[in-house]
Amino acid sequence: MTFDDLNLHESLRRSLRDEGYTSPTPIQAQAIPHALAGKDLIGCAQTGTGKTAAFALPILQRLAGPRTGARAVRCLVLTPTRELASQIHQSFERYGRGSGLHQAVVFGGVDEERQVHTLRRGVDILVATPGRLRALISRRAVSFGALEILVLDEADRMLDMGFIRDVKLIVAGLPRKRQTLFFSATMPSDIQALANSMLVNPVRIDVAPANRAADAVEQRVYHVARDDKRALLLHVLQDSAVSKALVFTRTKSGANRLAKHLLAAGIPADVIHGNKSQGARERALGAFKRGAVRILVATDVAARGIDIDAVTHVINFEVPNVPESYVHRIGRTARAGASGVALSFCDSEERAYVSNIERFIRTKVRVQEEHPFRSRGQRAAPVAARDRGSRPAFLGYGNRRSSLHRRTS
Repeated sequence: MTFDDLNLHESLRRSLRDEGYTSPTPIQAQAIPHALAGKDLIGCAQTGTGKTAAFALPILQRLAGPRTGARAVRCLVLTPTRELASQIHQSFERYGRGSGLHQAVVFGGVDEERQVHTLRRGVDILVATPGRLRALISRRAVSFGALEILVLDEADRMLDMGFIRDVKLIVAGLPRKRQTLFFSATMPSDIQALANSMLVNPVRIDVAPANRAADAVEQRVYHVARDDKRALLLHVLQDSAVSKALVFTRTKSGANRLAKHLLAAGIPADVIHGNKSQGARERALGAFKRGAVRILVATDVAARGIDIDAVTHVINFEVPNVPESYVHRIGRTARAGASGVALSFCDSEERAYVSNIERFIRTKVRVQEEHPFRSRGQRAAPVAARDRGSRPAFLGYGNRRSSLHRRTS
């Protein structure tokens, strides 16, 4: 199947060709016809499967054409994070070149007055995070009397981040007669109940089981003492195959410390988390996309908000205690048909987290037996003398073949 088979306008097909896209992903092939027909829809698919185009393309087609009356918000897309909102907005702009539709994005961390000015000029498609949108609604800066289409993207992440109350309050003020498109990577019971309350006779599309990690991701776990994790990370990063890696920590302060450690070791790195200003987050993402930095250290704020091609590795410096977060983290690699590698550094206190993840994804994660800091529940004996206050001595053997990709029994 190609996009030519989906009854999309030539202008949209031309934009897709300009972007290098020829064949729809499964979620796109199944969702676009129903969305074009105006049906409510629940789309459940793994991250990296093309959900944005699955709703952006039919929306652009349905809203294109002569406008009657003043410009007003006809489509609202709600999404949990600034990064994801920005990327969805960029997708609408790329696909909708020449459509004549005005688009805007609003989120926290930037000047609210400028957003008010933009909205009062009039927009057709608005992408927003729930918190900032509620603030703008309270200022009467935006109204939804002309709304035709509502999209909730990554609804389960909005639940995780505590935005569901905001979402419910926003939806309560929208016209009841509308098309609603509901997309998520997982479908826990709370999110299913929310969908049931908002949609009318929806078509449900399940592209892959919601609790399965991406099949194209090679997953491995390293058992290591907590104090040896930094040294293990430097060891792993010696492998030239790790050309663009996302490294996840649990806390913002931990992300900052780890990025500084990598820079001190001569490894180009940047950091992104919720305490960073929007400008700093965009600069870090831009540098990572361009390849100016090889490593981006992030908290889970980035697990849903980063859509970057050619991320070769996701490294869980700290194993997440929520299995869904693991699935979303490793979904940052192996995107758009590519392959990828996910490595998890597991100390003795995190072994229960790994067991929970394995039950959730219904597969065993292969243990990497060969590495210099192997631990079996006790502190690993060092394999080379190293000064805790400086770069580990073993980093000097850069010509030795890394054990990162060796097969184990």
